[in-house]
Amino acid sequence: MAGITLDTGALIGLERRERRMTARFATWTEGGAIVTVPSVVVAEWWRGQRGPVARLLDAFTVEPTTRGIAAVAGEALAELRLASEHTIDAIVMASAAIRGDVVYTSDYEDLSRLAAYFRSVRVLGV
Repeated sequence: MAGITLDTGALIGLERRERRMTARFATWTEGGAIVTVPSVVVAEWWRGQRGPVARLLDAFTVEPTTRGIAAVAGEALAELRLASEHTIDAIVMASAAIRGDVVYTSDYEDLSRLAAYFRSVRVLGV
């Protein structure tokens, strides 16, 4: 099974216990998939989370945004002529590209545009 990278919308789906996302989570867990959440996604999602919701992150690898990831994300933004509002999406895609992960997103349209640059990354909607 390929690795998984989550964007903010996917994390919100898990937080809200949306049926499709909880089923996917069960499949990932049973299959031993490594699920990564870039640290910028945590920043966008976190709103003083407590209890079980805060512990949701314990199931994932939270990846810091390194200089290399940031540079590749910036290159993608420049190449595709996307504005800075797409920065977090570009970082998610750059993070996933390192591992050849599948990205789960609620922002399929924007991340699909970035997939033109990150050809090794498959984008799936939630």
